[in-house]
Amino acid sequence: MPIKIPDTLPAFDALVNEGVRVMTETAAIRQDIRPLQIGLLNLMPNKIKTELQMARLLGASPLQIELSLVRIGNHKPKNTPEDHLYAFYETWETAKHRKFDGFIITGTPVETIPFEDVSYWQEMQDILEWTQTNVHSTMNVCWGAMAALYHFHGVPKHQLTEKAFGVYGQKILKPSSPYLNGFSDDFAIPVSRWAQVQAADVAACPELTLLAHSDEKGVCIAEDPRYHRLYVLDHLEYDSTSLADEYFRDIKADVPIKLPFNYFPSDDTTQAPQNRWRSHAHLLLSNWINEMYQTTPFDMSLIGKTGQQADVHQRFESAPAAE
Repeated sequence: MPIKIPDTLPAFDALVNEGVRVMTETAAIRQDIRPLQIGLLNLMPNKIKTELQMARLLGASPLQIELSLVRIGNHKPKNTPEDHLYAFYETWETAKHRKFDGFIITGTPVETIPFEDVSYWQEMQDILEWTQTNVHSTMNVCWGAMAALYHFHGVPKHQLTEKAFGVYGQKILKPSSPYLNGFSDDFAIPVSRWAQVQAADVAACPELTLLAHSDEKGVCIAEDPRYHRLYVLDHLEYDSTSLADEYFRDIKADVPIKLPFNYFPSDDTTQAPQNRWRSHAHLLLSNWINEMYQTTPFDMSLIGKTGQQADVHQRFESAPAAE
């Protein structure tokens, strides 16, 4: 099934040109199923690019997905036009009355700032608490993962003396995890952050399971299986050129930056980087969606309720047909 997004969203045409199936509202209501409701709290500065990256991965699912774009209410981004935000996003204050099968919280480049000093930290804490009652499964990415690990488990982030920047190999620590189904024994993933989460801090929390880790750059993927929370510290969603864009942006702005590790062929910035993580990005999102589908209640009012059970026999195809 395709992903349902507004047909005027800039990502719509880009996805169609890439061969990703998307659908309009008219086509969606004809199908006799309940789509998975997934929200994207987009904290990234370039929201339009992040929308495309996430929609591309979600749209590869065989299930029908309805994507809702959500933003922090009291923070105005500098790199996204306001008319785009007003046209396609709802604030969390508006969205918080809804239930979601899945909710993605992205990163944002504030990892050098203590959590409590981030201008919207109180609202971020409110959102994290809200996910416990209104969301069945969450995926927290980069700073979003650091924030959730700190809020829910007291896991600290450790500042780095230089930016972790490049494509780093990761070790699979729990190959039996449904989130890692189909993964290679090891895999590479883009890393771009000024802080890390250390494996020892995750291991000290019995409720957490470490799934993938880099000896050089710390935790990559962890989960809290009790609440269907997935923590992804790095950027499988990145495009082939995302690290190059960051590198040349900083060079142009005269910001000190090292060449991204293991990225440009022969470290030659005139050569196009090869994407070695795309298949694992699709695997991770597909596995997350499948696990969500298998466990989320058909009746969305049950999401967040203690002792909720998904009716695996009824499933989503039992929704009444639209008139």
